[in-house]
Amino acid sequence: MYRFAWLFWSVLALAAMVACRTNESPDAQVNDMKITAQVKEKLAADLGVSTMTNVSVNSTNGVVTLSGQVNTAERKSRAAEVAGAVPKVVRVVNGLQVASQP
Repeated sequence: MYRFAWLFWSVLALAAMVACRTNESPDAQVNDMKITAQVKEKLAADLGVSTMTNVSVNSTNGVVTLSGQVNTAERKSRAAEVAGAVPKVVRVVNGLQVASQP
């Protein structure tokens, strides 16, 4: 019984999140959620989990936007390469900033 209730509320929450984005079809919204998750996963594996605490990933209509801070220009460039290699990514907008080293 509790499993069913948990599943019901999870599906309801997901539906509410998907319904909030009116500029995309439901299929596109699901694809963008998958793209965002895949980009985050690959960035964490490639750049390290500690880097990801300062990086935000958003996807709309297959366009991935990266924002936040990384500590080198190489990491900024690599993040865009990794994101662009994810299936169904149309384009990457690299808004990452290189934080000055202390």
